[in-house]
Amino acid sequence: MRLPRSILALFLLCLAVAPAWGDAVETALNDAIAAFEQASPHLGAETFGVELAAYRDALTLGRFTSRYWGQALVLALDRGSNAGGCARFAAYVSLPPRNGQVNLSICPQFSSEGTRQLRRLTILHEMVHVVAGPDECRAMAFAAEVEHAATGAHTPVGPYWQANNCDRSGFTLP
Repeated sequence: MRLPRSILALFLLCLAVAPAWGDAVETALNDAIAAFEQASPHLGAETFGVELAAYRDALTLGRFTSRYWGQALVLALDRGSNAGGCARFAAYVSLPPRNGQVNLSICPQFSSEGTRQLRRLTILHEMVHVVAGPDECRAMAFAAEVEHAATGAHTPVGPYWQANNCDRSGFTLP
């Protein structure tokens, strides 16, 4: 039985896209880990209410105990579809945790839009939600602080900061 060319082409395209998604996510995770490890000596035990030990465990081990959530949790990394939160975000965390698990969805546009630095920032940001809850300003301030401590600069996030009224949040950018 022969497959029509269009179905065969679609199948081959799916095979080609899957590794690209995995490579982009793996690279972003590795970049986030490297930035965090470089920055952590400059951050103390807690920064902006984010426990660094829990953050490191979530980022590197995929399991952690969070004072914010009051329990030990497992991080589940999942490939999001274009529906739900992926209609608006490159990645998002489903909160609150359920059944001892926090889900981090990586959306299709994560791999296709932005730069390597933006993907690193996205992982750093989303991991704050994983460990310390839904506050957007906390997550962005922490991610920017990690970038700044690791590289001496941070990704410009002015429009995001303004859209979330972070200038009134008590959090600051480096």
